Amino acid sequence: MQIQTMSPSQLRKAGLAALTKSLGPAGMARFIQQYDIGTGYYTKDRSNWLDDMGLDEIILGINKITK
Repeated sequence: MQIQTMSPSQLRKAGLAALTKSLGPAGMARFIQQYDIGTGYYTKDRSNWLDDMGLDEIILGINKITK
């Protein structure tokens, strides 16, 4: 299979087939759902969440969720 010569549509079809073969239909669907574009305005919303936080608070929050 020559990836370089595939059209975007052919590449997408081959990729979905490979995911389905490896993960099964339900696993493929769950994998694809991870790449949802989401909603809202992340940059603007992030400013609202972080405006009142200092660097120490941010680091503490990161440490809490990664341990």
